[in-house]
Amino acid sequence: MKLHWRTFAPLVVWLVLYLIPVPEGLAANQWHYFAIFAAVITGLILESMPVGAIGLIGLTVAGISGYVEHDPNKSLRWMLGGFAESTVWLIVGAFVFSIGYRKSGLGRRLALLLVRGLGRRTIGLGYAVALSDVVLAPATPSNTARSGGTIYPIVTNIPRIYGSEPGPTAGKIGTYVMWTAFATTAVTSSLFLTALAPNAAALSIAKKIVNVEVSWSQWFVGFAPLGILLLILVPLLSYIVCRPEVKESPEIVAWSGEELKKMGPPSRHEWIMAALVLLAMFFWICGSNPNISVPFLGSNFINATTVVFVVISLMLLTGVIEFEDIVKEKSAWEVFFYFTSLLTLSSGLNEIGFIKWVAEGYAKPLATMTPLMGTILLVTFFFWVHYFFSSITSHTAAVLPVVLAVGSSIPGLSMPTLMLLCVYSLGLMGVISPYATGPAPMYYGSGYIGKGDFWKFGLIFGLIYFFGLLLIVLPWLQMV
Repeated sequence: MKLHWRTFAPLVVWLVLYLIPVPEGLAANQWHYFAIFAAVITGLILESMPVGAIGLIGLTVAGISGYVEHDPNKSLRWMLGGFAESTVWLIVGAFVFSIGYRKSGLGRRLALLLVRGLGRRTIGLGYAVALSDVVLAPATPSNTARSGGTIYPIVTNIPRIYGSEPGPTAGKIGTYVMWTAFATTAVTSSLFLTALAPNAAALSIAKKIVNVEVSWSQWFVGFAPLGILLLILVPLLSYIVCRPEVKESPEIVAWSGEELKKMGPPSRHEWIMAALVLLAMFFWICGSNPNISVPFLGSNFINATTVVFVVISLMLLTGVIEFEDIVKEKSAWEVFFYFTSLLTLSSGLNEIGFIKWVAEGYAKPLATMTPLMGTILLVTFFFWVHYFFSSITSHTAAVLPVVLAVGSSIPGLSMPTLMLLCVYSLGLMGVISPYATGPAPMYYGSGYIGKGDFWKFGLIFGLIYFFGLLLIVLPWLQMV
């Protein structure tokens, strides 16, 4: 491996933070653990080496240092804990779904149909991709299943039709299509209460702390002014930010029609793959919701990741894919090691009390603030502290109670408004980093969005979404 300044930059960050005197209120192990986390994030941003390697090295250093668990055996169990996380396997499963779409030919057929219908202009494809997420979102409580398992395997076939492959030609159209799909799912996850599992968990926490209940329709009405606006703007904003080289291509529309004729009627494997996808969506929508009864199941609830294992097994049994295809899917296993490591490292920040220290330190000066300023600062903290998390669920459990408790101590502050602004931000904050939400590692590892570009686009869209909350949703909530 050729040595470069980017290789040493994470080490410099770690060393500088390690040598800085430990801040008041923290133990040495907490601060030194944060130094490792900061070094890993630096490595990811600068692309010091493959992302999976960066995460694995950081996790190993944290584990042998005993910052989270002093006992070597317990420390090892902590290091391996992320490999059992259901979200990680759901992501890997979504990659395997992509293999099925690709090998069966169904992905290419669906991509050609989209291109034939809306591919004359690139921005038309962007709106088609966004609309597909909107249609699925209200009934799919896992954005990883929705965007990663259903939309990603289809849209990843579209750029290839235009000669846009991962790498040097990604900018032709692939970057735009993939980023539009990812940025859209962040919006739909906040627009519908049932589009993101942590939404319901957040409302449950809020009810216990501030005794505020919100119905599905109240949730939608409160976010609709921003959510609908963003759904209209995201394909356009992505077009401006990603700057696709292919602007319009009428000849591709005609060509795609000819290619569909050449493909002929759907093959046996295409029909099987289509049936398996519909089966997965049925279980994601019904079986993954404990409030919906599915009589022929042993119970009324089946985890979204279990659905993935069931469908992959059926794909293997029916010959749609072979086990060798799974083993050879390099991008899936790179994302597996990268996201597993980041999930464990970020959860460690919460386990050792670092997040609580940051939250309490930020909250102390707010007691004397005006209600409006207190609301804005608390929402700001709640949104951007997500850079420390790779799980929206863990973010909700760790930070929301602190923010609501601090807000209740500020005289005159509207707790329903603060609570709604926080829970609305759960989906939106998923756009800010390549580990911020379940589908993020898939799009990050697709090869269509440059590693550095992902961080840049995430910051741009994160700022747009965040200021939309403050400038549109906050006044709207105060009126209604």
